[in-house]
Amino acid sequence: MRRLITTTLVAVLALSILAPPPAGASPKVLTGEESRYPHAIRLEHGSRRGAILVVLDRFQDVDVLRANRNGQRFRKISRFSDPEASHALCCGHLYELPRQVGDMPAGTVLWAGSVGLKSEGLKARIWRSRDAGETWEYLSECARAGKGGGLWEPDLSVDADGRLNCYFADETDPGHSQYIGRTVSEDGRNWSAKQKIVAVQPRAYRPGMSQVKRLPTGEYYMMYEICAQPNQYFCEAFHRTSPDGVHWGDPKWFGERPTTKDGKYFAHTPSIVLAPNGTSRGRVILMGQMLMSANGKVDPGNGRTVFVSENGGADGWYEAPAPVPVPGARDDNCPNYHPAGVASLDGASLIGFASDYVAEGVCHTSWATSGLPPFPG
Repeated sequence: MRRLITTTLVAVLALSILAPPPAGASPKVLTGEESRYPHAIRLEHGSRRGAILVVLDRFQDVDVLRANRNGQRFRKISRFSDPEASHALCCGHLYELPRQVGDMPAGTVLWAGSVGLKSEGLKARIWRSRDAGETWEYLSECARAGKGGGLWEPDLSVDADGRLNCYFADETDPGHSQYIGRTVSEDGRNWSAKQKIVAVQPRAYRPGMSQVKRLPTGEYYMMYEICAQPNQYFCEAFHRTSPDGVHWGDPKWFGERPTTKDGKYFAHTPSIVLAPNGTSRGRVILMGQMLMSANGKVDPGNGRTVFVSENGGADGWYEAPAPVPVPGARDDNCPNYHPAGVASLDGASLIGFASDYVAEGVCHTSWATSGLPPFPG
């Protein structure tokens, strides 16, 4: 029997409602409890169409918050935990089905995360919500690491053939310290064997943190990092595209590295947001943990900057202010680790989420809104 988590049965979910900080105002803490690794989506189907959902990792369980279409307040609506996560849970992502998959209609919300112990082999497990995040039930396991290996950062996408794809970073292939893999499902329950999507050489290099978005044109866009390189470009962001979400090119290809005209780039935990800009292709917004200058040193804008690219990410990248400044961003699993965001409906602003230490060893996630530059074309 699937386990159903209902918010009315969880006493700890006393509603926490936050008024919106206006654009440029000081960020506000989302829950006041330990949390990190935010991920957010805007719902596009059902009675809650336009609402914003946010999930926060809490090591052994997940908090789910929801806001109205304008992001004017956030309310904690549920908390759930996978029974396999008694020792660890991390790296959770949200996804709303854009079309029916198996018996799941468009608008079904899915959460995918890494659970278990590395010594036993981590698993990428998927949970489902039929009511915009208020209740959750276990759906399936889309991938599993071998014993003693890690399997991280699962991300979901429906390809042009209508199949659900699960992307993940896998440490258990003998030819690669880590690679980005994929499994595919016709119904969300039964999954294919693993396929390599980004698997580069030398062996020590570690692609991971993949995130896939479908552009308004139907093209698919993937952002990811490649870590463990011996030069200044440690864990820097790369991207590639696919015409159908199936064919991504040669797995051995590193991809294209997003940089500004003066050579700035992001290192660690890239995350992308799509935003309208009045054109048919829209814009891609890139967020990352650390902003680096062209010389490989931490840039003065570190923790305060996002990148924007017009023409569906095909144009060059330019800087814009981050909604939640984290000037102490560094290689650590809290400060600005995996920042996330959702664009306003008109594309004029970015609602952003980022974590930072508020006291010794305590990590909290905050949110705020910042303006986006008008389309320069």
